[in-house]
Amino acid sequence: MLGIFTALLSGALMSIQGVFNTDVTKQAGLWVSTGWVQLTAFLVCVAAWLATGRPQIGALFAVDHKYALLGGVIGAFITVTVIKSMGALGPAQSVMLIVIAQLAVAYVIELLGIFGVEKQSFEWRKLAGMAVAIAGIIIFKWEK
Repeated sequence: MLGIFTALLSGALMSIQGVFNTDVTKQAGLWVSTGWVQLTAFLVCVAAWLATGRPQIGALFAVDHKYALLGGVIGAFITVTVIKSMGALGPAQSVMLIVIAQLAVAYVIELLGIFGVEKQSFEWRKLAGMAVAIAGIIIFKWEK
């Protein structure tokens, strides 16, 4: 149950953040806005690290898969692409497409067992679920 609540909260926060970031971008520019997002996220992480205990930072250099350290780089591009898509499509349509892309890529990662994820077998019902979600986007966007 906690996992479901956390996922729902994450989705809600991503939507709100996207709207906020798009507004800041209109006034300050794309890379200034993106930099602000990353800087403030870093400051929150430092404060949380100081408040909750201090695992060794050097542990980062012992991470088995060095490519996993690219999460922050990817995060910067996530911020930029969310801002650009929300500016072009609006929050609802852009979030629907983002979620479909997340679902499709996550399923491919599971099917192929890449990045250390346990390989899963193909299931038609999961593909059908994605098709239903895509149909939902088409219906949502449909104009008379």
